Amino acid sequence: MHFVYAISSTIRNYTYIGLTSDIKKRLFRHNNGREKTTRSYAPFILIYFEVLEDREKARVREKYLKTSQGRQYLKDLPSSKMPMWRNW
Repeated sequence: MHFVYAISSTIRNYTYIGLTSDIKKRLFRHNNGREKTTRSYAPFILIYFEVLEDREKARVREKYLKTSQGRQYLKDLPSSKMPMWRNW
């Protein structure tokens, strides 16, 4: 099982899209400066995730969400589709 996720910086206008097999650990790493690409944008909130059955499908979905169409898809989601928690 793999997750495709989007996180949003709470201090800057920045959204990061990634994939992982352990979403809680990955969010912890982003929020604690352990990922070079997101370190200067922390802290983050999880704004979206999907569960996919294998890494190949997750990678295809991640690549789509990183396109302009995929980013627009995330912007157009109603707030009711967003996770109900702010921080895991």
